[in-house]
Amino acid sequence: MPARTDPAGGRRTLALLLFVALLCAACERKSTDSSPAASPDARLVLAAYSAARELLEREIIPAFERSHHARTGQRVRIESSYLASGAQARAVAAGFEADVAVLALAPDIDRIAAAGLITGDWTARPHRGIFATTVVAFAVRPGNPRTIHDWPDLARPGLSVLMPNPRTSGGAMWNGAALYGAALRGDAGVPANDPDAATRYLRDVLRNVVILDKGARESIITFEKGVGDVAITYESEIVAGRMAGRLNDTVIPPSTLQIDIPAAVIDTHADRHGTRELAEAFVAFLQAPASQRVLPRYGFRSVVPLLTEPPPGSSPLPATALPLAPPGLWNIRDLGGWPQVIRTLFGEQGLFTRTWEGVYAED
Repeated sequence: MPARTDPAGGRRTLALLLFVALLCAACERKSTDSSPAASPDARLVLAAYSAARELLEREIIPAFERSHHARTGQRVRIESSYLASGAQARAVAAGFEADVAVLALAPDIDRIAAAGLITGDWTARPHRGIFATTVVAFAVRPGNPRTIHDWPDLARPGLSVLMPNPRTSGGAMWNGAALYGAALRGDAGVPANDPDAATRYLRDVLRNVVILDKGARESIITFEKGVGDVAITYESEIVAGRMAGRLNDTVIPPSTLQIDIPAAVIDTHADRHGTRELAEAFVAFLQAPASQRVLPRYGFRSVVPLLTEPPPGSSPLPATALPLAPPGLWNIRDLGGWPQVIRTLFGEQGLFTRTWEGVYAED
């Protein structure tokens, strides 16, 4: 069996992780304006999670730069950094001076707020600060040769499963919460509302996990290299792979977890840099029709009422191009909300943490 990764190792190397995150953030920042003659009037720094890279770089950032210039006459350059969501949040909290954060889940935004860098209530924005959603899904080999269709299949002996590591990827917490939640809801082949049965199911699935990559993007890349039978991931990641020419099939369980993608102005940095108005405009633009219409191209779903009319001069995929949301779609509030989920599953004594460490010790 391929070597497993140990979440305890992440704790022992936290200082190194922070250093690497900061270094990567600095190295990966880039301008979306490739014309050296176009000297910007303003600069905005964006800290984002890796799985949103294509959506932001190909669509939303260029559209915002054009829209802002047309509206104000000001040329803006957005410099963006992409890391696993948890690593990105730690980088910002440790000193990476981004003006805006687009991360994979609310607790990563809250980590930045806890560092004193977000001073207002970022959830007071429309849609609780969420600008897009996706769903937890499975990437399987073309033709689905292992006949993986639903949560119980992941616990079958002999299956090779990939997923990212919740210790390094905030977004990976969605996958862990979906596994445990599916079991509690009675969707995983074990009795509903039975924490002991849900823990046994979680252990059976984690025994099949062969690699815990540091982030969702790294996990799906590992799968695309031929490792594993199934990757627990996000619908948006599978769509991104297809856009890059990598053909995997998508399995969306009949009951699955909705993933909410938040964005927030990092108040302290925006005020220090004099970019408050620009940062507010960018976060608002994420929920504007021009942004919401292009979400389905990249496997994301809109948070505003269905937009069917394309903007002039564009050829977008309508929102209905994605499969309809599964009938059993549920959200993190059904598990008590993120504070309870983190405490129950991902803390030092959380069920996921202890279960994985027990499985790792078995090897």
